[in-house]
Amino acid sequence: MIRLAEASDEANIRTCAKLAYARYVPAIGRKPAPMVADFATQIAAGAVYVATDEHDCVQGFIVFYRNEEHVLLENIAVLPRAAGRGVGRSLISFCEEAARQLGINAVHLYTNEKMTENLSVYPRLGYTEVARRTEDGFQRVYFEKHLT
Repeated sequence: MIRLAEASDEANIRTCAKLAYARYVPAIGRKPAPMVADFATQIAAGAVYVATDEHDCVQGFIVFYRNEEHVLLENIAVLPRAAGRGVGRSLISFCEEAARQLGINAVHLYTNEKMTENLSVYPRLGYTEVARRTEDGFQRVYFEKHLT
């Protein structure tokens, strides 16, 4: 199930981000941006959704919001123990459907170039690489998907 995150979910979301992104710290040389995000503010803004299991335990989360003429998918993470079960794909589909419901026909996202598996996952989901640039000291790869 995917639902809007509540303030009480913040600790579980932070733990999910920590566990999902920890493996990238050595390659990047510091914590990736999603590990230090201001989740309380994002939750309060209604930008965070959680995927839960049958016991309402957080398995993953996604952060997205409208940004001019597209939806920006800012962060997605899945607990390592829930990886490979379609949680991430479900969250991305949820984001894309939310964009359609807002009348928006594009989703943009970025990832760190050191997160090499993402560079092949996103194209398989229909995303096209559109740019690479350094921001805040991170080497980022930008993708977009036009929704039909």
